Amino acid sequence: MLSGIKFHIQPTKVQKDILCSWMGGAKFVWNAKCDEDRYLRKFARKHLSIGTYPKPDQQYSQYKDDVLSPFLKDVPSQILRNSVSNWYASYQQFFKIPERGRPKRKKHGRGMTIHLTRELFRVDNTSEGLKLFIGTQRNNIGYLAVNWHDKKWLQYGLPNSLRIKKLPSGEFTVSFCYGKEEKKNAEKSDRKEWLEYIQKNKTQDELESEIVGIDRGVKIAVATDEKDLHFKDHALSGLKRYQNRIKRQQEMFARQKQKDSKRRQKRKLKIAKLHKKVANIRENSIHHITRELVDLEDKKIYILEALLTKNQTKSAKGTKKKPGKRVKQKSGLNREILNVAWHKIETQLKYKGRRKGKVVFKINPAYTSQECANCGHTHSDNRLSQSEFKCVSCGHMDNADRNAAKVIKKRAVKLLLNSGTELSDKGVLRPKSDSGRGAKIRPDAGKPKRAQVSSRQKRKRVAA
Repeated sequence: MLSGIKFHIQPTKVQKDILCSWMGGAKFVWNAKCDEDRYLRKFARKHLSIGTYPKPDQQYSQYKDDVLSPFLKDVPSQILRNSVSNWYASYQQFFKIPERGRPKRKKHGRGMTIHLTRELFRVDNTSEGLKLFIGTQRNNIGYLAVNWHDKKWLQYGLPNSLRIKKLPSGEFTVSFCYGKEEKKNAEKSDRKEWLEYIQKNKTQDELESEIVGIDRGVKIAVATDEKDLHFKDHALSGLKRYQNRIKRQQEMFARQKQKDSKRRQKRKLKIAKLHKKVANIRENSIHHITRELVDLEDKKIYILEALLTKNQTKSAKGTKKKPGKRVKQKSGLNREILNVAWHKIETQLKYKGRRKGKVVFKINPAYTSQECANCGHTHSDNRLSQSEFKCVSCGHMDNADRNAAKVIKKRAVKLLLNSGTELSDKGVLRPKSDSGRGAKIRPDAGKPKRAQVSSRQKRKRVAA
């Protein structure tokens, strides 16, 4: 399977300036294509017949001008060509999947990257080790100092293309893919093959011994039906320390009103570096957690909840007419959810599991925190607090996250053994008759229903 890898590079000051100018040229051409497409579509709506649209193309020579854009002549034409080709490919994806939207302009400070194909780089094996040469024969920046922390990609040969990126913290990275290219939607076909194999060959006892139910939370990053996996103490203290520093620096940054001052730019760079340290700690912790999960020898199937993190972290601010309630509390909860990075846990678990011949499925998350893993009774009063669970029906007590992980495992076993279970495009297990999220689950099953009173009985009561 294809794998991606990223290395840090240490360019000299001259190399940094040239790379930034190349990135600026690639970004200029991308934005010019976006503006040109917008102008032509607006013209077509006003002056052409209905149903007439401009056809996107890959031309960029019209943007080269000695007066308006002289800096483009210093950028290798292959870099400009690659930028326009990526824009065109993105536009073609919009025709196939309209929900993705058209290519958008890259804002100031964003999109500082260049896409280099084979004619723009080479890797030389010298007496001093591997060296990366960037540019053409006439227009180049020489050899870049790369921190080659991993060399397993060498067995697959030189990559077809690579990408150099400038991070907001001022660091530069180079990344590329290596390995054997898979067939399209390989992950989806693997999950379908797994589902068919399980339904034909596995018994309930075998499934229960091979399945891991995983509940992602805020206090406990990952809770399984057997144990809890947390961020390490030094990682949590590091996150808290750097986040406090970010808060102080942002307060000082807000007081610096002169936008073009050098001190303000230095402060902005300092904040970006602190954010990078927080991201590094978070990603390293998630790598440790997912590695520990994948290394469980007797476990082959991992079950996650199909969480919609974007919806869960929406602001509670509301509008002027309908202002929200407890806005600060909700923003704090959103910050804690995003700090754990639920989606990163899912993506890392997927690719690490595939390398070891394991699979990840997802199930409907509706009411997993309110359902009892012992008797199946679902009620909102079962959840006493964020960490305590006590069933009002059978009295079963457990940690709330661990109980949810057991419920996830229980539901997954039931779905996998059912021949009527289907797999959605996003890998969610569901019955074929299930039309939507939570369609088969009714909360508060134990709560008594209020007696229905007819309109005739209401009139009698009023008259009495």
